[in-house]
Amino acid sequence: MTVHIGGSCADDSVVNSLRLGRPPGGEHAAKFDAVKVLLSSGRISAEQIRAAELFAAERDIPLLQALVESKLASQADVIRVTAQEMGLDFVELSDYSLDSRATARLSGVHAKRLNVIPIGWAAEGRLLVAVSITQAHNLMLNDDLVRLTRCKIAFAVALKGDITSKINQVYRAEDELAELSSGIASDADADDLSMLTEVTEEAPIVRFVNLIITQAISDRASDIHIEPTERDLRVRYRIDGVLQEQNRSPRQMIPGVISRLKIMAEINIAERRIPQDGRMSVTHNGQKIDLRVATLPTVWGEKVVMRILDNSTAQLSLDDLGFSTENFTRYRESYIKPYGMILATGPTGSGKSTTLYATLNIVSTTSVNAITVEDPVEYRIPGINQVQVNAKAGLSFATALRSILRSDPDIVLVGEIRDHETAQIAVEAALTGHLVLSTLHTNDAPSAITRLVEMGIEPFLVGSALDCVLAQRLCRRLCPKCKKPADPDTAELVRVGFPWREGEEPPVIYRPVGCSNCSRTGYKGRLALQEVMSVTEDIERLAVGRASAEEITRVARSHGMATLREDGWAKVATGVTSVEEILRVSV
Repeated sequence: MTVHIGGSCADDSVVNSLRLGRPPGGEHAAKFDAVKVLLSSGRISAEQIRAAELFAAERDIPLLQALVESKLASQADVIRVTAQEMGLDFVELSDYSLDSRATARLSGVHAKRLNVIPIGWAAEGRLLVAVSITQAHNLMLNDDLVRLTRCKIAFAVALKGDITSKINQVYRAEDELAELSSGIASDADADDLSMLTEVTEEAPIVRFVNLIITQAISDRASDIHIEPTERDLRVRYRIDGVLQEQNRSPRQMIPGVISRLKIMAEINIAERRIPQDGRMSVTHNGQKIDLRVATLPTVWGEKVVMRILDNSTAQLSLDDLGFSTENFTRYRESYIKPYGMILATGPTGSGKSTTLYATLNIVSTTSVNAITVEDPVEYRIPGINQVQVNAKAGLSFATALRSILRSDPDIVLVGEIRDHETAQIAVEAALTGHLVLSTLHTNDAPSAITRLVEMGIEPFLVGSALDCVLAQRLCRRLCPKCKKPADPDTAELVRVGFPWREGEEPPVIYRPVGCSNCSRTGYKGRLALQEVMSVTEDIERLAVGRASAEEITRVARSHGMATLREDGWAKVATGVTSVEEILRVSV
């Protein structure tokens, strides 16, 4: 089921309103020449101005507009000098840390209507409000803000598009969600299916569910948790691998919200005793996004978890995953071979599938036949034959894999090796000239060998078929806007295993701070830690001899394998993540 839940709007250009370099109104309008200020500030040169004059003459447009359109000056530079001539500060909202006490003085509804946002406090206790350049001398706006905030107002100029983005980020959908929560009818009988169906089609329920999904996508969430509790309905988003509570609503909303989600995902709303799975599609800002939906009966009602499947994830390249040079070289040596098995290991949510999809995007060309068998197929990839497991119809990983091998494949991706039969067929496929990519749940790379042996695969087959094992974890990336160098406690660094020796220069380590750009968490986005083990002749002999994972680890490290934590320390040293994150995700 596809639902349109989002919209988009483009920023209006304010340069056109700056007629021949004059600000839009105000006492300085007749005197001001923004081009001269740009020239004197060194932001543009006399040669660039002459080029812009020709550009302006050809198109019969103002000189300032020509500077921007010909990319000789940025719109931000033009607005900055205009604001300065008007005696106002210019703020880069993307870098600005907003004062929560200030933003709380104006509701989200009024901020969106006026397209302004309080950002802090000015002299004499005045509320500092970011406005666009065309609003800077709007006396009616000033009066409106005084009335709404009950504060004296000072203006700072910001780009119009930045103001809109910051409003959406700061005020989010809480105001509207709260309004919808209180307005949704509470008299729906949870056992009356006809009544429930009517309630789920009502506008407030539809808007409430759409807002939850829209906000989750905007916040870069990977999962949405809708959880009934004893007293209310809790909504949490998993952002950068960490669950964050977003909203609590009255318990009366539970039947309508859960049923609406089940209808969207084409799940049976009459069945509440067993877990169910479904899928839905939504359109957000013109982009189609799939969501995998799972229900789980709990003592307080059905919990719903939605995994947001952003297809852009499947289009990532290996360069985007943060491989070190040594790890990438080892991994590349394996996937460029025409046959053999490559395993990605790690817990659920560690990015194994993303890495295998990125690998598949490289090795899958028009000259090879690539087939996947998955449960479920999370990302649709053009040019790849994808098969979904269907247990009810008798299509398991093993039966699908047998059929795939009769379809003349060159590359086979198995979503997960879960049992002996699937493992046996995958190993045999790797030995008979196919490149096999799959995942396995182990804590590190060397344990994959012992795990396959424990699943009943002959050790000599494991050693011969397996070519490379990649263990992976995801850690949060430090926000580039607010991260700051920390004074390292060298004794503590040594205790946790950071590679630093007495007498060496203390390493430069960054710590999270928190700003509006990263929702005050100090982190934005994630990167992968990798442990890449190539199966050499020595490791193959250990596999045949049923050696322990510890013995295999010692030999692999002697051959240059970096452990997950060692790869993490290298990334801490480059300033992209923190010591705390490495300790959180690796052992």
